[in-house]
Amino acid sequence: MGQSGPAPAQFEHQEALCGAGVLFLLPALIEQGLFRTKEVYQLPATHYYSLESVVLTLSFMALGRIKNPEQLKQCKPGEIGRIIGLDRIPEVRNLREKIKLLTSQQGAQTLNKLLIDQWYSDEQKQDGEFLYIDGHQRIYYGSKANLPAKYISRQKLCLSATTEYWVNDAQGMPVMMVMGELTEKLQTAIEQYIIPQMQQTSLLKLLEEPELEERPQCTFIFDREAYEPDFFVRLWNQHRIAVITYRKNVKDSWDENEFKPHDTKVLNQTIIMLLCEHQTELGGHSFREIRRLSEGGHQTAIITTHPTIEIADIAGRMFGRWSQENFFRYLIADYDFDKMIEFGVETIDPEKQVVNPDYRKADYQLKKHREKINRIEAKFYTLAEKVMETAIDALPLLTTKQSVYKDLLNTLKQQETELIEKRKQYPPKIKLREMPEKIRFNKLKTESKLLMNVIKMICYRAESAVASLVAHHLNRADEEKRMLVKQIIQNNADLIPDYEHNTLTVVLHSLSAPRFNHAVGQIIQLLNETETIFPGTDLRLIFKTTALSNCEG
Repeated sequence: MGQSGPAPAQFEHQEALCGAGVLFLLPALIEQGLFRTKEVYQLPATHYYSLESVVLTLSFMALGRIKNPEQLKQCKPGEIGRIIGLDRIPEVRNLREKIKLLTSQQGAQTLNKLLIDQWYSDEQKQDGEFLYIDGHQRIYYGSKANLPAKYISRQKLCLSATTEYWVNDAQGMPVMMVMGELTEKLQTAIEQYIIPQMQQTSLLKLLEEPELEERPQCTFIFDREAYEPDFFVRLWNQHRIAVITYRKNVKDSWDENEFKPHDTKVLNQTIIMLLCEHQTELGGHSFREIRRLSEGGHQTAIITTHPTIEIADIAGRMFGRWSQENFFRYLIADYDFDKMIEFGVETIDPEKQVVNPDYRKADYQLKKHREKINRIEAKFYTLAEKVMETAIDALPLLTTKQSVYKDLLNTLKQQETELIEKRKQYPPKIKLREMPEKIRFNKLKTESKLLMNVIKMICYRAESAVASLVAHHLNRADEEKRMLVKQIIQNNADLIPDYEHNTLTVVLHSLSAPRFNHAVGQIIQLLNETETIFPGTDLRLIFKTTALSNCEG
């Protein structure tokens, strides 16, 4: 009847419960701040499913690679429900209603800020000094929204898409994400979206007199997309933010004898690189420039505004930018984080400026016309060279061709002038309200995507924390640690509640190889030392495994 209120978690003895191994990640989820959601969101007191149940369902779905609510139709609702202490998880429509209720509270950014302060507090000792920033295009295949076309590098096509700007720390862990509205450049996203949100957290302070600060507050690392010397100087002067990025338009080469070997740490691996540093003048500003000499003789140029960082650390941080690319690739493959969460569109501030579609069309026509002129000119000048080397008897044929090309060029030049005049009729940029309503840009609903991205950040961090624990007990840790964590999540387990002693024992079934059982056996003591209490109950989790950790063969 919808009047009973939230159902309390109640566990019964269960054997071989499908996917119950995900409970091995519950201590890490709690440690990463999953239930900070209770400080931001709330659900009506009459609802059957409590906020803890809904949040656990969403996080267990992400960890279990259930990529959207519709895929729950293919799962066993009772099995997953028993993992969270209920008779079943919400059905698809019910879960979507819960997501809609949460997103209507507009708390995703607030939740993200709370998590940042927790992740990068002095007690956690995580490295928030160096931050990787990059944009990720999310392709839109629908027809309801009018989105600007963007170049998708992985498909080498211009498609309708939205851009998410992600910030990751030095270890590749996700920190925050902001959503672009139109065709903002990375520079604009950093100055208008990222920095203002960071200033509301412990990562970045609002400085009253930045010129008095000598040390950078943090260092942004990004690719050439945000390259502009004036932008780098502005970040330093206004916020004391240093940058590390690749230099564009490098035309000179340094003397190879100046390059010296340096032990450089890149993504937890030490590599010997040939490096050299000089001061460089760019746009009227002086920068530190570091170059790496590869075996083939190629020199990769890096510039930075950081005044004190060592040359090897600069190169290691720059080439370690692939940790963020690896994060994108992993979430696309395993978490399907490009999936649309909620259908619908929202309006954009009508005073925002965009490129005039008519101007863009006229400019494209002019560009193609000039390409045609260049091709005809190439043929014309080739004939002129042949005239100098050809016998007199063959000249009439060549001069006739020259005359044809000359007339064609004159016609094309006249058409070029007309196209230039046509383009002048349109302003290069217009306000959004000046666009025709049928093609006026809008945006997809963003709040639900922000909420799910924050939950997936927590899940990825929890998964990474458990992977780092088991890595110490695997000989091929880099190749097997995440595979082992996924196997734990998907494996069956027994649940044994003891309400007399307030414990809930989770007994993981044997994994696919003895070395995996051994690794899990080694981390069980660490998990038990956390003395994790299952949310909404007084039950302390006790972790065990049915496999003998010392078995051979």
